[in-house]
Amino acid sequence: MSWGLIKAIIVLPGTVLIFVPAIILAISANLDFTDQLATPDQMIFLLALLPAGAGLLLAVWTVTLFMKFGAGTPAPWEPPQKLVIRGPYRHVRNPMIIGVLLMLMAEALLFRSWPLALWLGVFFIGNAIYFPMVEEKALENRFADAYRSYKANVPRWIPRLRPWCPQRD
Repeated sequence: MSWGLIKAIIVLPGTVLIFVPAIILAISANLDFTDQLATPDQMIFLLALLPAGAGLLLAVWTVTLFMKFGAGTPAPWEPPQKLVIRGPYRHVRNPMIIGVLLMLMAEALLFRSWPLALWLGVFFIGNAIYFPMVEEKALENRFADAYRSYKANVPRWIPRLRPWCPQRD
């Protein structure tokens, strides 16, 4: 595992999934917004395992694809050098962020926390603004027509049912 990837994991999902939620939980505990942590004998705990598992699977899968086929990491300081259109990227343009959103959903359920659910919404809105205004423009500059074609055929947030195959479309 490269130092760039370790930094990317600590800084990016570490901040979104650990540091910010810890601060939110610490503040909201004093404001009586949070119940106790869900326990394994509660249905909400079992329901939270679904988005947690799916989100973790997507995160690991997409980071692996970036490293193996994109020759880079998810971090802006060491981005993929090749456009990755494999696995979940054939269905949706932002599966990595969707994975993080699913893990945030699981945290909100596990902690039974409305403030964490609000953080999930804020994180999504921030990304919904950031991606078209910054990230996609940078990808168009780096990958030109290949990215424009990908963007025209693969939705940003809601996965297409059939995977897009660039050689066929």
